Amino acid sequence: MRKHIVIAFLCGMVIPVALLALTARVCTQYPEEKKPAETDTEQMSDRTEDAQMEDPVAYDAQTTISVQKEDGSVEDMTMEAYLTGVILAEMPTDFEEEALKAQAVVARTYTCKRLDTWKHDQAAVCTDHACCQGYCAEDAFLRSGGTEEGIDKARQAVTQTDGMVVRYDGELIDATYFSCSGGVTEDAVAVWGNDIPYLQSVESPGEEDAPRFEETVVFSPEDFCAMTGCCGSGPLTSWFSEPIYTEGGGVDTIEICGEIFNGVQLRKCLGLRSTAFTISVSDGEIIVDTKGFGHRVGMSQYGAQAMAAAGSDWKEILTHYYQGAEIGTMDRIN
Repeated sequence: MRKHIVIAFLCGMVIPVALLALTARVCTQYPEEKKPAETDTEQMSDRTEDAQMEDPVAYDAQTTISVQKEDGSVEDMTMEAYLTGVILAEMPTDFEEEALKAQAVVARTYTCKRLDTWKHDQAAVCTDHACCQGYCAEDAFLRSGGTEEGIDKARQAVTQTDGMVVRYDGELIDATYFSCSGGVTEDAVAVWGNDIPYLQSVESPGEEDAPRFEETVVFSPEDFCAMTGCCGSGPLTSWFSEPIYTEGGGVDTIEICGEIFNGVQLRKCLGLRSTAFTISVSDGEIIVDTKGFGHRVGMSQYGAQAMAAAGSDWKEILTHYYQGAEIGTMDRIN
């Protein structure tokens, strides 16, 4: 009897001590976060994302997307493989990791929106960057001078943001993006005529390293007339009125030889890189100076790179360029 009492007493002491030791070991496996979340909602979002990264059932690997290629054929591929190819085509792989992750999320958001409304008869998306999104297969990327390291960076940007998308009011956004803005992005209403709350003009500093940040194009009066269908009879300086600019710095309207042009129309006629341009006259020639490259609505890729280099993470990049939008996840296939 005394023996049993001693054993029970020892068990009562040893088991709690063992449990405390085990708890200590488990807790020390997770380091303290460098930047604690400011709200419970942010903490929950971080935990959800971490759980998704560790979950072997990944959304991208389990989701199939039909893709129309340049030759018209259609291939079914996983979201993971498709998005990796999109990054290889759409963004330099020597960009910062957080910029690549931001690109992965906007590309996934665009693609997921197309899963509900196919862009083509036989496929949700195509590989034409002017229509949907660019796509470059890994072997083609290597043949064009790319590296295995670049492929790994693109793939990691996809897997490390698995299933993450951008929403506004619970709906997937129109995840538009472009190369560089010239310092300020454009409102959607100025380009497409629709006022979209999350596609508003925002500052986009640090883009000066973009290879197409600025461009000057010179036209003879004859070429300018042929391209625009608009000619004047007086001095060149009398052909042009002062343009009216949008909030994002693009040309809204300008009068040329008595005819009103909008910035989008004139950009198309003259083959300009963006609608952020000025027109001047010198030595009998028409000079057009442009800033930025692309429609300038949504995320600037070189702006994302600048933000990432300055220390912003991919979430901060996306919520900057898509004002009022939220980061969430797609439902995974179990």
